[in-house]
Amino acid sequence: MKFNIYHPDCPSRLFFENMADKWILFILDTLKHETQHFNSLKKNIIGISPKVLSQKLKMLERDGFISRTMLDTRPIRVEYALTLLGEELAQTAFQFKLWAESNMLKVLDAQQRYDQSMQ
Repeated sequence: MKFNIYHPDCPSRLFFENMADKWILFILDTLKHETQHFNSLKKNIIGISPKVLSQKLKMLERDGFISRTMLDTRPIRVEYALTLLGEELAQTAFQFKLWAESNMLKVLDAQQRYDQSMQ
């Protein structure tokens, strides 16, 4: 089957829309380092609400990028880890992170130049 992301009914378009989300990229990059519990993810991804984190984790699990393991502890704890597919995608997310950190001064400079030209 061939996919065309520019066609409105293509499933790869929905995937692209879902992945073009900052929280998804942050979750993938955070899990790249180690398996984590929900509260650890919430703590490490500053600014994400519990509701959004839960929604994004369910989406990533459904799409096969993360696994969810319930531990037989008191209280019950859940661990999240990248699957092989998730590890591959996390490498791409990491490249976005590196690019953003390396080029942010250029972007900020361009924004400033643009804003000054509009005055």
